[in-house]
Amino acid sequence: MRFGVLSTANIGRKAVIPGIRTAGHEVTAIASRAADRAAGVAADLDIDRSYGSYRELLGDEALDAVYVPLPNAHHDAWTRAAADAGLDVLCEKPLAVDADEARALGDYCDDAGITLMEAFMYRYHPKTERAAAIVADELEDVRGAFATFQFPLRGRPDDIRLDPDLAGGALMDVGCYAVSVLRTLLGEPDRVRARTLDTRDCGVDTHLAGTFEYEGATAQLSCSFDTHAEQRYRVEAENGWLEVDGAFNPGDAGEPQSITYQVDGRQVTETFDPVDQYAEQVRHFVDCVESGRRPRTDADEAVANMAAIDALYESADTGEAVDLATTQ
Repeated sequence: MRFGVLSTANIGRKAVIPGIRTAGHEVTAIASRAADRAAGVAADLDIDRSYGSYRELLGDEALDAVYVPLPNAHHDAWTRAAADAGLDVLCEKPLAVDADEARALGDYCDDAGITLMEAFMYRYHPKTERAAAIVADELEDVRGAFATFQFPLRGRPDDIRLDPDLAGGALMDVGCYAVSVLRTLLGEPDRVRARTLDTRDCGVDTHLAGTFEYEGATAQLSCSFDTHAEQRYRVEAENGWLEVDGAFNPGDAGEPQSITYQVDGRQVTETFDPVDQYAEQVRHFVDCVESGRRPRTDADEAVANMAAIDALYESADTGEAVDLATTQ
């Protein structure tokens, strides 16, 4: 499959473009709002064609699909534009700024007959699939869980992740992973609560702590731009527990990954051979395009994740618990 990339964002240059190639596919074009920037990245990464606008790239008739790593607030417009061009779309998370936008975007792409997939790469790592199977099949009567993704965001005060007009914030940037994994492991919560901090006075959350409430269980989640780097989750059940460190973006794809769990008094650490989860994500995307199947992280999944995120923000704004059923 021949991919075009809308933007020269770090995630594309350092992770997804290499992942596309590892998966056996091509990146044949890249675009930026600055032609010289696009040309420079194309030369560095040995990409055939570069464009000084996203619209120009979408007119490239040699492309089969596009990868969209633009700021969150621009996902909707440029995914729609790609669908209009007949191109299948792998779009960075979060797919949209809220659940309503995600739902409308999914419908638009369905009507256009193109495959749309949200790029939650961690869902395609074998350790995530195995962890979900252990929770579902071996842990009995789950009572609690915890998930966090946090790191110290340093650098320019105009970072797009601190811009409310671009749908920035810790929850939208990294907290969405914690939301996703809790939903993947425990299902949809009945009710959520949250508190946020804006320590940069920038108009977005730089720290969030939340709670998911289930019948018979609760789950805690946190995300932050202000604290030390950490990404992990843990599930507690009556007959054991499961814990995963380096949970979402563990760094070096050449390093093995592991999960540790205890079931009925037996503790096990399972280690997984090195794998490029970005390549696995691309393989799934291409398979879905070719087979006509819906991706694991399709628009419906994005709607459900954004509904939980919307409810967390509503709770933080109002200071009250939010019944998730009323937000969908």
